[in-house]
Amino acid sequence: MVTQDAIDLVRGVLFQVLAIAGPVLLVAFLVGLFLGVLQTAMQIQDSMVAMVPRLVVIGLALILLLPWMTDRLVEYSRDLILNIPAVVSGKGAP
Repeated sequence: MVTQDAIDLVRGVLFQVLAIAGPVLLVAFLVGLFLGVLQTAMQIQDSMVAMVPRLVVIGLALILLLPWMTDRLVEYSRDLILNIPAVVSGKGAP
């Protein structure tokens, strides 16, 4: 394995992590932003007011996105496993 192959593998893993976690993190950010503005407008200082709705929405987002996330992980893992011989032999990933 050459250095460029290792860099490509790490880059691919980081891209997959961002692609899989990104939608859930975006939902959490948007809900937190909305609730923060709402709390500020209503002058509510209780942290539980923001925590419970955020957890519920993140849970719903995970339930809705879980099939897509699983498919993406399985596809990446399958491609990674199929490319092991090419990477180990030094030919690089196709």
